[in-house]
Amino acid sequence: MQLFGLYLVAASLLVGAGVAKAIRPDDTARALATLVPRPARGVATLRRVRTAVRAGAFIEAALGVLALALPRPVTAALVAFSYAAFAVVVGYAVAHEGALASCGCFGRPDTPATLTHALINLGLAAACAAVAFGAPDTGSVVTVLAHQPLAGVPLLFLSAVGVGVTYLALSVLPALEAARRLVQRRSDTAVPAP
Repeated sequence: MQLFGLYLVAASLLVGAGVAKAIRPDDTARALATLVPRPARGVATLRRVRTAVRAGAFIEAALGVLALALPRPVTAALVAFSYAAFAVVVGYAVAHEGALASCGCFGRPDTPATLTHALINLGLAAACAAVAFGAPDTGSVVTVLAHQPLAGVPLLFLSAVGVGVTYLALSVLPALEAARRLVQRRSDTAVPAP
């Protein structure tokens, strides 16, 4: 399981993002509501979308916890499928609506949908799919870590760093890029001093 560290990153992000969206589903619901085709908007009210987001968030967090505890082919495949679905939604948002003000992935309006976001999701999906093909059918995360150098402590440390870096790449980096573009636009349109 060469990519087990990325699997841990992906599963951990599912837990964090799922809990955040379960607590604060509004930004995700607003983002998804803008992607609903016009004919279905009467049925997909913001209230219904919010309820669906909260239910999906609980499932997302539960899957993340299960995947962390039991890294098996089925759980790894479900995590891979989740990230592939996220990549499709983010890619659709970027292609059809431009970058959303927020995709609400972490329950806050600080996570714009970008091509980088979609590519990270695809990368995590691919890593989890690879783990699904190499994961044992039995055992737990403790079993897997027992076969790692130093009982898996370095792997856990690097995975925690990976979670932090990935979170920054998905949330802070796009916000900084949007701010940079705004400042650039303002400086391009500023009237030069006489």
